Amino acid sequence: MPPHKLSRQQRAQILHLLCEGQSIRAVTRLTGCSKNTVAKLLVEAGHACAAYQDKALRKLPCKRVQMDEIWSFVYAKNDNVKDAKRAPATAGDVWTWTAICADTKLIVSWLLGSRDMDAALAFTHDLESRLANRVQLTSDGHRPYLQAVEAAFADQVDYAMLIKIYGADPQAETRYSPAKCIGAEKQPKIGSPDDKHISTSYVERSNLTKRMHMRRFTRLTNAFSKKVENHAAAIALHTMYYNFVRIHQTLRVTPAMAAGVTDKLWEVSDIVEMLEQWELANFKPEYQFVVRQYKIGKGHSISVLWRGGEVDTIFGFEKEDDALQWIKEKSQAWLLEHK
Repeated sequence: MPPHKLSRQQRAQILHLLCEGQSIRAVTRLTGCSKNTVAKLLVEAGHACAAYQDKALRKLPCKRVQMDEIWSFVYAKNDNVKDAKRAPATAGDVWTWTAICADTKLIVSWLLGSRDMDAALAFTHDLESRLANRVQLTSDGHRPYLQAVEAAFADQVDYAMLIKIYGADPQAETRYSPAKCIGAEKQPKIGSPDDKHISTSYVERSNLTKRMHMRRFTRLTNAFSKKVENHAAAIALHTMYYNFVRIHQTLRVTPAMAAGVTDKLWEVSDIVEMLEQWELANFKPEYQFVVRQYKIGKGHSISVLWRGGEVDTIFGFEKEDDALQWIKEKSQAWLLEHK
């Protein structure tokens, strides 16, 4: 079932399942839609959500912002790419850079890329462009942050690093268990950050939410992303759902409502409506009628060319005028039945 023939209710159901941690194959089993249909809808919704939030998340009145990065991979982990068959150029480890407002829990900015200086610079410049006033900023001890924050904010920020100290846990499994945190050191870097607000707890909890709500982030499974475009789309969709739809337990409203970005509680159906508006602005019409004459014998047919490339054909028109009359008088009823 191609995505353009899905009803709003079906689209909302598929997107809701994806936002609640279901894999694409699980969604196909639950809805009866094909894998390609679900994947195409995910990519389109991801583009639409990214474009909407790029415009909506501006001049944000944040006071305290926390930054962090979360690891994942596309197609294969870095160490396995060289042995992977048909690995794309984008295969390997990828990092999602995230900034969250500590008060409203709004995900202000995110970036999918490497864990290097170029990505840090792009991420911090994007973050700075979305803030309305001076903020207190906290990150972990990742070295590129210091230069990137200074380049993006200059001295118009109160910035500190929270450097955690890890030690080995003698009872932990050596392969999969994380190192044990045995302490943390607060290091002011720029301006005058308030010591009691030097923390990365909220952004780290947000990263846990990502792993819980995006199946492709789950460790030790085969649900990892095979294409970087699908990975980016899933992040954009999750961020839209988290910011606008999912009520935060402590705030009792969505982060977008708490930050004043919207005054209403969104539903997944609102994301679908936003997606439809994005499609109208960025794609050709959903369908197009073309009258054709039979190559052999007399008569005409009408081809319905759908946006996704599929074609339906209606036969049995003696003259071209008969086909044009059908388009004028009966096509809408046919579309309601087949859309």
